[in-house]
Amino acid sequence: MEKPGSDPVEGTRFIEAPHADDRVLDTGALRALAHPLRVQIYDILSQYGPQTASSLAEKLGESTGSTSYHLRALAKQDLIQECTDRGTGRERWWERPVGGVSFANADAMKTPAGRAATQIVMNEFFRNRQEQLMRFIHDGLSSSAVPWQSGSLISTATTRLTPEQSQELSAKIMALIDDAVDTYRNQTGEDVRPVTIRADVFPLPDLGGQP
Repeated sequence: MEKPGSDPVEGTRFIEAPHADDRVLDTGALRALAHPLRVQIYDILSQYGPQTASSLAEKLGESTGSTSYHLRALAKQDLIQECTDRGTGRERWWERPVGGVSFANADAMKTPAGRAATQIVMNEFFRNRQEQLMRFIHDGLSSSAVPWQSGSLISTATTRLTPEQSQELSAKIMALIDDAVDTYRNQTGEDVRPVTIRADVFPLPDLGGQP
């Protein structure tokens, strides 16, 4: 982010919103976001904080006119907002509002347009996340990444749970993440960097013949 910890969001959910105040995106917002470049813009604002059309264009290899157009489309659905405390008439800054966002809208999934928009958004978000993960793994082999190796976690585990136990585990993990976000959201310093926190808890597919 331009200023590390500058009003980071609470999180992005792909399943039922775990917090009562999470915004569940309606079909209109999902359709506005359902564009690969808009997902990337939304992601950068979420992870790195406020940006201008120019800074986004530089990061994404796009024209300023293109990023400006997509910023306006996102703003129409209140997915992002203009920073009122910075910038000028010629250089507008944009940010993602603080708060959790969930793409799990049961009503939207009842319509073809809602399902299609949700699928595009989820595909792009997870593609971006996978690219970031693979880049970290690749860069982790270099000496510049050594300080972060012991503080990073890439782990997969399997256990056997009931739906109720899975819900309890998910709540505990979410509480830890919430605490970290609340504690460090405005932290600054020489060694401070944006850190993405991923948590996946889901049942494996039934392969048949399993005990």
